[in-house]
Amino acid sequence: MCLALPASVVELLDADMAIVAFGTVRKRISLALVEDVSVGDFVLVHVGYALHKVSPDEAERTLKLMAEAGVLQEELEEVSA
Repeated sequence: MCLALPASVVELLDADMAIVAFGTVRKRISLALVEDVSVGDFVLVHVGYALHKVSPDEAERTLKLMAEAGVLQEELEEVSA
């Protein structure tokens, strides 16, 4: 389905890139569309790009709603592929 998912920034890299965590899955993404991102921030990620920052509460609420709707596991499997 390819929905945008909240992820935690765990490492900042050169050239507007970062490593984010979707639970235990880690991915390299682009931060080119978002300003002032720090380690520990949550960002909404879609097709390898952070779209904007979200609060920890919003990230948790979004993940909970996706899990309740039955789409979270499918999205996490796509991310980890």
